[in-house]
Amino acid sequence: MGRLRIGRAGVVVVAAGVVLAGCGSGQDEADEQKAKLAAAAKASAAAAASQANLLKTRTAAAAKVKANELGQVPVLMYHRVVDKPATQDDRTPKQFRTELERLARENYVPVTAAEFVTGRIDIPAGKHPVVLTFDDSSPSQFELDGVGVPRPNTAVAILQSVAKAHPGFRPVGTFYVTRDMFGKETPEEGAQMLLWLTDKGFDIGNHTRDHLNLRGKEKKAVNAEVAAGHRLITGLIKTPPVTLALPYGNQPDTKEWGLKGSSGDVSYNYGGVFLAGYTPALSPFNKKFDPLGIPRIRSMDKTGDCAKFCSVAWLDWLKANADERYTSDGDAKTIAFPKFKAPFVAKSFSDRVLPY
Repeated sequence: MGRLRIGRAGVVVVAAGVVLAGCGSGQDEADEQKAKLAAAAKASAAAAASQANLLKTRTAAAAKVKANELGQVPVLMYHRVVDKPATQDDRTPKQFRTELERLARENYVPVTAAEFVTGRIDIPAGKHPVVLTFDDSSPSQFELDGVGVPRPNTAVAILQSVAKAHPGFRPVGTFYVTRDMFGKETPEEGAQMLLWLTDKGFDIGNHTRDHLNLRGKEKKAVNAEVAAGHRLITGLIKTPPVTLALPYGNQPDTKEWGLKGSSGDVSYNYGGVFLAGYTPALSPFNKKFDPLGIPRIRSMDKTGDCAKFCSVAWLDWLKANADERYTSDGDAKTIAFPKFKAPFVAKSFSDRVLPY
């Protein structure tokens, strides 16, 4: 009997041992799960705190430079750069250089028209974007010597010279070309010019093939002329134009025809259509920004009508009214502005706002 009892006791003990061991394993798993949840909660809290600190830092940085990425941007319009101006649109090399040097001194950084209309304005904090546009593809704007260097006193050569003297001043702009194509007669020469420009960061825009006034024309005629300019460019380089500059600044009877359309084998759908002059442009992040008619400013001194409405006058105004000017926060992923300007943000950019 004693053995039997021992045996039974042994069985009981062993069974109990198994039960006890099972309970211990479950408790360990529960403790481990609790520890993991606690660690995850701690990591989440730390990440939230880090994100909050980052937001606070970015907001403080934006406030420090008085960022206003809903502000106005000067889009300057140039034509020929020649020693003896023959029209009110011409500038001398000295005048052109003087204006670029002023822009550099006043903390402007050039961006292309394509970068502007698509909101890819990636410039340092406290700087202001400016868009340099050149109409009609004149040889005075761009010409290469035999070794592929821009000839002296052309617009490109002057721009590169100013940029070299002012680090951070990007030597880029947008050329609105026509079939004249910088005076080149063959497709190979035209392609050489456009390839050089795009390789250096310049932007090629459509100015229509024949520079005809689009006002009053039927839709078919407008589409055909814009498409012909588009085809001219894409026949020479792979990069299609993103913007159109209207000849003479005249909009077609239906504005949308310049922005989107098709003719033959060509379809176009642009990010923006530029006019010929008048005022600074609104930020592309501003709800009032109109891609169908983006104003430009003619480059000229403060004389006659230009006493108020050309480049020198408007640059003076933007300097005197700095709170109206686009000022970057230095982060291309965010759109920073004073809180009271929040009602002006376009809804499509609401996920990027950084009010302060």
